[in-house]
Amino acid sequence: MYAIIKTGGKQIKVEEGKSIYVEKLNGEAGDTFTFDEVLFVGGDNAVVGTPTVEGASVEATIEKQGRAKKVTTFKYRRRKDSHTKQGHRQPYTKVTINSIKTN
Repeated sequence: MYAIIKTGGKQIKVEEGKSIYVEKLNGEAGDTFTFDEVLFVGGDNAVVGTPTVEGASVEATIEKQGRAKKVTTFKYRRRKDSHTKQGHRQPYTKVTINSIKTN
């Protein structure tokens, strides 16, 4: 059984027991988190939401909070004696899917 959930402005396919990385969620390691925006539930009998599946939810356990590798942007303007260097590290949350519930 698998599901497609919406979190952080993205749609992610999840399965029970799998670990995924999502945009930062509020909570500490060991906490449980429930995803309520379930767009699709697949398996023996697939259910497609319009836009979400009513009564469906996905429960997950937060494994860790972290930040991704640094992405460096460098803007260079020729003949202007001007340049800008900037770095960014995107925060993320690693979660493990516990169960997919449909009603």
